[in-house]
Amino acid sequence: MYPCSNPELVAAVSHAGGIGIVQPLSMIYVHGHDLREGFRLIRRLTDKPVGMNVLIERSSRFYLDRMKRWVDVALEAGVRFLVTSLGKPRWVVERVGPAGGVVYHDVTERKWALKALDAGVRAGGHAGPHSAERLIDELGDLGAPLVCAGGIGDEAGFVAALRMGYAGVQLGTRFIATPECHAHPDYKRAIVEADEDDIVLTERVTGVPLAVIRTPYVERVGTRAGPIARWMLRGRRTKHLMRTIYALNSAWRLKRGSLHATSSKDYWQAGKSVAAINAIEPAGEIVRRFAAAARAAYEAGSRSTT
Repeated sequence: MYPCSNPELVAAVSHAGGIGIVQPLSMIYVHGHDLREGFRLIRRLTDKPVGMNVLIERSSRFYLDRMKRWVDVALEAGVRFLVTSLGKPRWVVERVGPAGGVVYHDVTERKWALKALDAGVRAGGHAGPHSAERLIDELGDLGAPLVCAGGIGDEAGFVAALRMGYAGVQLGTRFIATPECHAHPDYKRAIVEADEDDIVLTERVTGVPLAVIRTPYVERVGTRAGPIARWMLRGRRTKHLMRTIYALNSAWRLKRGSLHATSSKDYWQAGKSVAAINAIEPAGEIVRRFAAAARAAYEAGSRSTT
């Protein structure tokens, strides 16, 4: 949900029965909240559980130390559900476990899931080459709950993922097209109007594939990292420096106001779930509708087996 996870949206999702996820970089550098104050604002809006996303990329010692402080702040605020990605999550598990929390880790294939489980986490999903069906075939025997991430924007997709055997679904793009999200109306409208074929993966934002809406700007600058960046991303040490450069550039772009821009001369993050998103709707209504669809499917299944 970076950069769109403002406190009001996180609270609305949790209050309706989902688990809204705080992204600390988004909270602090995009929406201008001190992390503690951001959690306090969420708590004024709901007393339901919330989670936090932890990017554990070891770009620098400074970044790692800062992320560790943010995890401590989250634990102080009562957060007990964390989602990690882009690195080894063991230190997060060691911090969160004694407090009674759980850690889910984004994975794209079996070898990463095994490493994550070895570190003490659960399993999840990330933008990877495998379909939801293939991923659960690969991971279904590991004995851990799996969360399907990516490509789901309506109740039918949610129910289908549960029927495959997933324990839950992670939604991102669907919640951008909501009144609670502070993204510019043009961004939300672009999501509603986009189709699956309008989504492309670009390396030019973070150095790893990121789904964005194809705009004239994206077509002009291309989706592959430049030759110097590709060379740096291949190096064991230089890849961390390159990702730091990407992160600083992204933060500067957002600081400049691209999240609230009225043109598409930047990157609008969105997944293929845009194909199922046809309107801007309240976040709580989306959560409740998805839950109702899951209950109806479960009840229908129960009746058919009796």
